[in-house]
Amino acid sequence: MEFKMERENLVTEGQEVTITEGVLPSAWYYVINPAVAMSANYTFRERLKSDHGIVKEIKHNEKGYYVVVEFDE
Repeated sequence: MEFKMERENLVTEGQEVTITEGVLPSAWYYVINPAVAMSANYTFRERLKSDHGIVKEIKHNEKGYYVVVEFDE
């Protein structure tokens, strides 16, 4: 799963991170704690069961920093 991070060096590759789930009327979103990065919105069938994962990659492009987190599900 990919998360948008506003500043660099808030997490590192290989780091275990904790995830908090947020609820919208028809979707869910996820935040790397403590408010480091935020995911896109996901539907019910895409909903995560895990509350932690491992940072696999940090990407940077003209739109900002993106954190790729792998979960064990």
